[in-house]
Amino acid sequence: MQWDAIAHMVDHTAAPFKSRQSGSWIRLRTLVLLRWWAIVGQASALIIAERFYDLNLEIGLCFLVIGVSIVSNLVAAFVFAENKRLSEQDTLLVVLFDMLQLGLLLYLTGGLNNPFSILIVGPVTVSASALSSRSTAFLGLMAILIVSVLMQFYLPLRTEQGFILRVPDVFRFGNWVAIVIAVIFLGVYSRWIVQEMQGMSDALQATQMALAREQKLTDLGGVVAAAAHELGTPLATIKLASAELAEELCDSPDLREDALLIVAQTDRCRDILRSMGRAGKDDLHLRTAPLTALVEEAAEPHVDRGKHIHFDHAAGEGDIMSQPNVLRRPEVVHGLRNLIQNAVDFARENVWVESSWTDDTITLRIMDDGRGYPPHLLGRIGDPFMRRRAPAGDPQRPGYEGMGLGLFIAKTLLERSGADLSFANGSESFKSQQSHAARTGAFVEVTWNRDAIAAPSGAESTALGQNQPFKA
Repeated sequence: MQWDAIAHMVDHTAAPFKSRQSGSWIRLRTLVLLRWWAIVGQASALIIAERFYDLNLEIGLCFLVIGVSIVSNLVAAFVFAENKRLSEQDTLLVVLFDMLQLGLLLYLTGGLNNPFSILIVGPVTVSASALSSRSTAFLGLMAILIVSVLMQFYLPLRTEQGFILRVPDVFRFGNWVAIVIAVIFLGVYSRWIVQEMQGMSDALQATQMALAREQKLTDLGGVVAAAAHELGTPLATIKLASAELAEELCDSPDLREDALLIVAQTDRCRDILRSMGRAGKDDLHLRTAPLTALVEEAAEPHVDRGKHIHFDHAAGEGDIMSQPNVLRRPEVVHGLRNLIQNAVDFARENVWVESSWTDDTITLRIMDDGRGYPPHLLGRIGDPFMRRRAPAGDPQRPGYEGMGLGLFIAKTLLERSGADLSFANGSESFKSQQSHAARTGAFVEVTWNRDAIAAPSGAESTALGQNQPFKA
């Protein structure tokens, strides 16, 4: 993508993913199981502290607080369905309850003098992984508020002999600072990681949808072409037989007219099938194509969009001078089509599509005379995380509604075919080449190892055999 639309990667193709609500997919049972683990850990810590370390705790109040969690778990287990999924608000309330329960338990057991006070970070990390940024920020502030209160207000830890266990004030303050930093850092870190994973997942799903659509269109065209091919012989036989009948029925005008009608309708069926078959073919011969034919097929939808597309095909250094036959894969066609579309969208007047090949590599270059990529975004081209939309009615893209994560889809599809992509600006790449001075816009180079995309030839090639029916 280029200047105004480098971030224009989320549109109607990605719309289904926008409706996903954070937290709406979390099961209540999952949080209940996590709470059971917390209850077991809290009870075990209290028993060990009292029995083995002779601490004089408010054991009754502590187990009362734990009992509240047990009751809430039992209510959740028996009142609600096992497969119940929580909304954003419900999940927030459950996590907030756990945080307040832990804070109250820490109040009863020494506040920030208790080494388990670091566990207050746990609910914030869970919320950053499952809830929205607003909910995570709220829980983070609540965690900081709780530890700030616990720094001043708490029941001290006492031994059976009456000694008070407390750390020096400087260490207690350091513990508070460490928890605050952990809440902020882990919350932000977890949130960024989860957003990046969700964005990548959505983008990959959009890529799969685009590829499936391309394959479906190709298969549909192939079915029509195969039908036209298979019906050609019987239609020709019907036409021949009906024409002979028409000649023999000269004495019966009504019957002769019916025979001529059969001839006319046979021709009509042939024309309909021929017209429908132009959408594409799945003939085994067309599973491979010359490199130039593949490139021009990818560019064909954009040839008549008001910009001049110049094709330049030439062999590079090496002994192979004739152009290679390549595998005609839907992902390659769709990926190249997206790249050419971007060039046409932002070109002023001209787009150049060059192909070259050697004994080892096949290379395509797509260039235009537009403004090129924003220099500060060159390193991020191909990422699906830019959310700023281009303004409506962009004069650089008249009548264009968007492809949806177009550059990411193109990059992903082409890389799946074994290609390496590099992006640059022509103003920097060709400033020393006078013949390329007009190519000031975006410059995309796609390179394959020849073995990754070239069709087998010579002794490695095999007979195609009969066309096979499509598999469901």
